[in-house]
Amino acid sequence: MKKFAAQSIGVDQGDDVLFSDYQDGGEMWIGSGPRERRHSLKFKEPFKSAPVVHCSLSMWDMDSSKNARADVAAENVTAVGFDVVFRTWGDTKVARARVQWMAIGEVEHLEDWTLY
Repeated sequence: MKKFAAQSIGVDQGDDVLFSDYQDGGEMWIGSGPRERRHSLKFKEPFKSAPVVHCSLSMWDMDSSKNARADVAAENVTAVGFDVVFRTWGDTKVARARVQWMAIGEVEHLEDWTLY
């Protein structure tokens, strides 16, 4: 469990296209076996420390004749951003995917003091 000690909690969110491999014959569409796509995202404002980030697929377009396999996660989370990682495997064909995310964490408060 992550506990926040700050007086102010911030929430940032987004909805971002990860890839569209159908039109240009990209690896997610024509490949097989383990495949991964990373997309680095920046928060609108930095958090005080690394926030908790939740990711989910908000759109996926997959070939219906193959098994649908997908794993989406937030990795390398820092106070300023994170990587969304989409993975698939086997014979799955993914034409395109979009991810929706939400970050919750401590933010600077007007009454915070910095001692030097």
